[in-house]
Amino acid sequence: MGKYWLEGLARIPVETDIASEFRYRSQAMPRDGAALFISQSGETADTLAALRYCRAAGQMIIAIVNQPESTIAREADVVLPTLAGPEIGVASTKAFTTQLAVLATLTIALGRARGTIDADAEAAMVGQLAEIPSRANEVLYHDERLQQIAAEIAQARDVLYLGRGTSFPLALEGALKLKEISYIHAEGYAAGEMKHGPIALIDESVPVIVLAPPDELFEKTLSNVEEVMARGGRVVMISDAAGVARLQGRCAFGIALPVCAPFVAPLLYAIPVQLLAYHAAVLKGTDVDQPRNLAKSVTVE
Repeated sequence: MGKYWLEGLARIPVETDIASEFRYRSQAMPRDGAALFISQSGETADTLAALRYCRAAGQMIIAIVNQPESTIAREADVVLPTLAGPEIGVASTKAFTTQLAVLATLTIALGRARGTIDADAEAAMVGQLAEIPSRANEVLYHDERLQQIAAEIAQARDVLYLGRGTSFPLALEGALKLKEISYIHAEGYAAGEMKHGPIALIDESVPVIVLAPPDELFEKTLSNVEEVMARGGRVVMISDAAGVARLQGRCAFGIALPVCAPFVAPLLYAIPVQLLAYHAAVLKGTDVDQPRNLAKSVTVE
């Protein structure tokens, strides 16, 4: 998500990497570059190892962490705390949301400093972020509807999540949460990649959850949804009321979220996919807070 925001709004080239793979590539580091590390606990072993690799390569180290006294925070040049409060559940949701909030505010600040965002745009974007708590409450009004949809998802063996632009990382988040706590196989894909292979998986037994906020990519996402429905896929459409209405009841389920600016849509659209995973897990009787085989902090590589 940070890559989409920082490149699109602050105009800073960004590479994203999996921490456990990063240093084994012997990655060449840019001169005067910065490396940003995201960790709820601040103790994740592979993330810490990648941090030390970047430190040795002369990079500025920026940490987005929830534990300001953690090792990653102590070894960073700049610490951006998420202030999420104590974390109990392994499959964290509030950590994800607060990490997005920090990345969003960092994007605004960097854009303003670099002149890619003017004062009026900065004020507008800050105002959009300030409205998120009330908009999030509106999203929670759909909880009963989400429980109904989760009842069907809980019966599935495979679930696909689709999104374009900043909705693609949300598709990954939704699939990860469903796997972690309900033990249902799920995959997140960029919607435009469906025809390059994953569309072969589509049939009437595979729920397809589509994240489609009303942004500049909505029409392309809608075209991908039409392809899924033409092949019998049962679509759960997450959009605003106008977006859901475009399918005229042809999708299996529609979830209409509050109208919001595309910039802040990821913070709102994360909520329903996380709740779908939660309700599916409850229906299956799994331990939502302590999923099997998982630990709160991965302290070995």
